[in-house]
Amino acid sequence: MSTKKIVIALVVLSFWGANAQQRIPEVETLLQKMTIEEKIGQLNLLTPGGGVTTGEVVSKNVEAKIKAGQVGGLFGVAGPDKVRVAQELAVKESRLGIPLLIGSDVIHGYKTTYPIPLGLSASWDMELVQQAAQMAAKEATADGINWNFSPMVDIARDPRWGRIAEGAGEDPYLGSKIAEAMVKGYQGNDLAAAHTMLACVKHFALYGAAEAGRDYHSVDMSKVKMFNQYLPPYKAALDAGAASFMTSFNDVDGIPATGNKWLLTDLLRDQWGFKGFVVSDYTSLNEMIAHGLGDLQAVSALALKAGLDMDMVGEGFLTTLKKSLDEGKVTEEEITSACRRVLEAKYISGLFEDPYRYLDSKRPEKDILTKENRALARKLAAHSFVLLKNENQLLPLQKNKKIALIGPLADSRNNMLGTWAPTGDVSLAVTILEGFKNVAPNATIQYAKGANVSDDPEFAKKVNVFGPRIEIDRRSPEVMVEEAVALAKNSDVVVAVVGEATEMTGEAASRTDISIPDSQKKLIQALVSTGKPVALVLMSGRPLTFPEEFELPVAILQVWHPGVEAGNAIADVVFGDYNPSGKLTVTWPRNVGQIPIYYSTKNTGRPAPESDEFQKFRSNYLDSPNSPLLPFGYGLSYTQFAYSDFKLDKQSIGQGESISATVTVANTGNFDGEEVVQLYLKDMVRSITPPKRELKGFQKVFLKKGEKKEITITLSPDDLKFYNSQLEFVSESGEFEVFVGTNSDAQLSQTFILK
Repeated sequence: MSTKKIVIALVVLSFWGANAQQRIPEVETLLQKMTIEEKIGQLNLLTPGGGVTTGEVVSKNVEAKIKAGQVGGLFGVAGPDKVRVAQELAVKESRLGIPLLIGSDVIHGYKTTYPIPLGLSASWDMELVQQAAQMAAKEATADGINWNFSPMVDIARDPRWGRIAEGAGEDPYLGSKIAEAMVKGYQGNDLAAAHTMLACVKHFALYGAAEAGRDYHSVDMSKVKMFNQYLPPYKAALDAGAASFMTSFNDVDGIPATGNKWLLTDLLRDQWGFKGFVVSDYTSLNEMIAHGLGDLQAVSALALKAGLDMDMVGEGFLTTLKKSLDEGKVTEEEITSACRRVLEAKYISGLFEDPYRYLDSKRPEKDILTKENRALARKLAAHSFVLLKNENQLLPLQKNKKIALIGPLADSRNNMLGTWAPTGDVSLAVTILEGFKNVAPNATIQYAKGANVSDDPEFAKKVNVFGPRIEIDRRSPEVMVEEAVALAKNSDVVVAVVGEATEMTGEAASRTDISIPDSQKKLIQALVSTGKPVALVLMSGRPLTFPEEFELPVAILQVWHPGVEAGNAIADVVFGDYNPSGKLTVTWPRNVGQIPIYYSTKNTGRPAPESDEFQKFRSNYLDSPNSPLLPFGYGLSYTQFAYSDFKLDKQSIGQGESISATVTVANTGNFDGEEVVQLYLKDMVRSITPPKRELKGFQKVFLKKGEKKEITITLSPDDLKFYNSQLEFVSESGEFEVFVGTNSDAQLSQTFILK
């Protein structure tokens, strides 16, 4: 490592420290040379188009603006040669030669796509999560990208919201651990290294709580709820060293996040000590006009003064800030501060030392879609699958059976990668049919489509924006079902691959009906009616409401959208080469009427019986139990695990002390396997109403058949704290109950006293 690189690395380590106040001399010298127009130019993030965008605007005259020093960064451009052209325009043809940030949405892998984030979170394996992010960073940087619009850490408790697929689910504790792992995976220990990239935490803040589960919709909640339930993953990502944040589309306390000073300055910078830069989401600055906060000049000034540093695509900063400065609506220091933060990120990325450090033309072939990367993607996918039901221990299948592989997603290459995989190539994806043949070459595998994902052409048109995801067969639904039934009758076992097409979830893909489409419901019923054993491989980007299908005598394996190695990974699990170990990270409702539903609800003053027995004048429904179809943390295995000998190391502790819980877990079944031991905490009495229980620890453990291990999980002093009504992070004396088990309904418990 050169002396210069060592200096940059040391600056990175010190600069992101919570109490760091120092400035970077090279950046300060550059700021003194810049005109006000050049400073404003650094606040402008553009896309030349050609890639997947999340809005209707594509930037114009990009080349001329780069030469004029009016662009701070680009996204939607990739490949060492293409990025070099853009970087040379900035470095060689603009007055000051300031290099560009090159961003991209690398959401769940770059070219080697792995499971959607909701699926990856179901692994409960932080080492694997970090490895996934490292692989994505290595591939993306090989293509010239140095800034990633990921991770998305929004807590989401409404599966109607399509973007639930992009996050880690409903829980702030687990979400915080995953946010930390993702940031560390992308950024590593040296942001100036050629294989690491700037992380961008999104969407700040509360986007996952959009009303009615409708994308871009309003959000309204108390600050107590914000601090205790929704903000922790953002803070965890910041503490892990995240270099940038992205604002959300929604409002917070009536002010859009992109122009919210309390959010971007008072909380993020002053209270949390964030030293990086903040970028808007795609045209979210301009969209404040539609929110009702004024014209483009007014909302641009509002956003700058609130703490926004970079304007994505909308060019409100570029076209109005000089005028606002002349009119006294913003100050030069506000413009300079925003510019400084953008330049500091470029310095810390090593771009000033070498603007072309990410532009090695040999790297794409060496680092992208390698055999090793695809092997990791296959492993990540298998570890993300959740066994929801295993009727008569149907799974795993023997590899010499006569199998009817049926369903609209069984041989659908276009639906393997999942939503928000703009850098992936669907043609490289392994279908389930191919995976079965690869893993079980001695099996007799016969395929039939059986049904369309949906029979509704208007719905299909909305889903197929990025290409054919729902393809409606020319044959009638009745003919397809008949073919599938005939195949099933002539088989030993049926595997039906059903669920959602990839773009039925994701951005701008909210749904009011999250059940399995009727076309597939009819297929499932017909297959079960044959009397043959049926395993459902359920593919989706969200929890689905499927109480009728769940009651059928079937096995159900939830596989999310698994990525480029989908078929191989699914076959690995179906045929028992890997024993599924995934656990749900979001509660599955019985029906949409229960939404929002999550495990850490409050008890209320009139709690319903835990037995789900209806009682008048209690907090329950006339037409449905309160309990979900499947609880948070749920997931079966091909083997069984038994818990015993649960104890705490102390009966009481003082403020600031830790306490450890120990439990023995035994593999009592017939397969080796992994179990996620989960610890939940209930604060029995406190100054604000407590949740029924909260996840405060977990440990994934591998146990051979017949093996048992003693597992210890330690609660730190912070695990006993919460934000009170004054937003003070405190713990209060009193009794706590600790639960340990295999999901959020864990029954083994012990109590202790905090003095």
